Amino acid sequence: MELAAKLDDYGKPAWILVMVLGFILFWPIGLAILAYLIWSGRMGCWRHGGPGRWHRDGTERKRSGAESWFGGERRAASSGNHAFDEYREETLRRLEDEQTEFKDFLERLRHAKDKAEFDQFMADRKRQSGRPEAPEGPAAQPQG
Repeated sequence: MELAAKLDDYGKPAWILVMVLGFILFWPIGLAILAYLIWSGRMGCWRHGGPGRWHRDGTERKRSGAESWFGGERRAASSGNHAFDEYREETLRRLEDEQTEFKDFLERLRHAKDKAEFDQFMADRKRQSGRPEAPEGPAAQPQG
């Protein structure tokens, strides 16, 4: 795998060139290289949550962009400063609590709005059913 490490140093363009040459020489070789690239994750930047493995130093956890924004494990590696790490953890915990409280508030607000709309609908319906129905036609027109 010394060749793979050397190609990794050059990045994706080198792998693409080797794959194209493999297809030119004998198509199963190019297909095998393509399968290796997909299987190893060298070409699948969508699987690694970013532009690709060559744009990272390899120490951070691989996760999708959606996971980093909408939940999932958000605990970062230690910065080396214990006081800062405690502050960051407390701030994240506080923000998560505020987010939960806000979601609960929005749910109560939606429920109150739905109840008010339903009560209005029932009041309108009751008011309409209490009136006698007006006859259709020219006799129903008010004279004035």
